[in-house]
Amino acid sequence: MKMTGNTILITGGGSGIGLAFAERFIKMGNRVLICGRREGALQKAKEQFPSLITYTCDLTIESERIALFDWVITNHPEVNVLVNNAGILQRFNVLTADARDNWSHYNQEITANLDAPIHLTMLLAPFFAKKEEATIINVSSGLAFTPLAVTPIYSATKAAIHSFTMSLRRQLSDTSVEVIEVVPPAVATDLGGEWLRTHVEPLHDFADGIFKGLEAGEAEIGYSTSAERLCMSRDQLDGYAEKMYHAMKDSIASL
Repeated sequence: MKMTGNTILITGGGSGIGLAFAERFIKMGNRVLICGRREGALQKAKEQFPSLITYTCDLTIESERIALFDWVITNHPEVNVLVNNAGILQRFNVLTADARDNWSHYNQEITANLDAPIHLTMLLAPFFAKKEEATIINVSSGLAFTPLAVTPIYSATKAAIHSFTMSLRRQLSDTSVEVIEVVPPAVATDLGGEWLRTHVEPLHDFADGIFKGLEAGEAEIGYSTSAERLCMSRDQLDGYAEKMYHAMKDSIASL
């Protein structure tokens, strides 16, 4: 993708990976729109980077995704990059989870991580295909390749996003739309809560590494252990997932 002169929509852009990406895109001469559920977080982001354009919405709600699309193409029709970054991570044990009375709690993770990015992509892809240059960046996870047993829905949704991105890249191969997958390892953000704060990559080191991949024109961009997983054989991936399971086994049993 070209690295300057774009208008970029980043979901979940008020903090963490989304805001780190927004910062770098702004510094490279792009106009950046961010959206998220937490108005306070968006306001703090704008105080830090005044050129940011913010929009508050809940992407787990279908009508709000459509409203976001309508707002973008009406007010910022020059938009040519979508970064599907927003997501939810929940840990649970299937033996103790209340799936009868509290399914909506677990289903929200599927909606945020899978429904929302696919829906936004389908809304914007025809609009982007009419442009001279456009890019869709889907943020998946190293857990798409080596699932973490304590976060089964998160791992499954990210595997689905990886598969969707591969199909999308082929469907759009005859258009002007470039499709890129960013594959983070565990990164120091608020996504996982306090329990996921060991063996994580510093946020800004990770973001710098991803932007090197973007500048190099890579279609799949990992960092540290997630870059390694992109190149592993099936047996190596299974072994890695097994190792992670044993490291987190006590955590699962305690839930």
